[in-house]
Amino acid sequence: MAAQALLSVGERRLLRGVDEQRALGAALARALAPGSVLFLEGELGAGKTTLTQGLLAALGFDGHVTSPTYALMQLYPASAGQVLHVDAYRVRDVAELYEMDLDELIAGSRLSVIEWGEGLYADYPQAPIYLFEHVEGDPETRRVTRRR
Repeated sequence: MAAQALLSVGERRLLRGVDEQRALGAALARALAPGSVLFLEGELGAGKTTLTQGLLAALGFDGHVTSPTYALMQLYPASAGQVLHVDAYRVRDVAELYEMDLDELIAGSRLSVIEWGEGLYADYPQAPIYLFEHVEGDPETRRVTRRR
């Protein structure tokens, strides 16, 4: 499923249930080069953290993964290398993240996953962006679109 799970720029796919969301995360973990940044966008509860759980599991982290909404940044010691998970939803200015050593944390991480990171897009122009959306009438299904 790994090759099939990856999306091309502009491609949309329906993910039916958390297992498919985590499978896409695992495929991305295998496909993204060490040191990569990945942006995740979407409504609250649309699956960004669920995908991140799949990423982390594929990179060898077997602990509990939650959204870093209140902490802003969370580091996970995965066997394949440290993973940085950032939630910039409550950040008014991305300078706040840089003041928290974002550059150094990204440089020292196997993978950096940034939710709500629109203000950082220009700083990481090669980073893919995935948009997650709820599907009306189907609470278990999500629509994911690769925007970049």
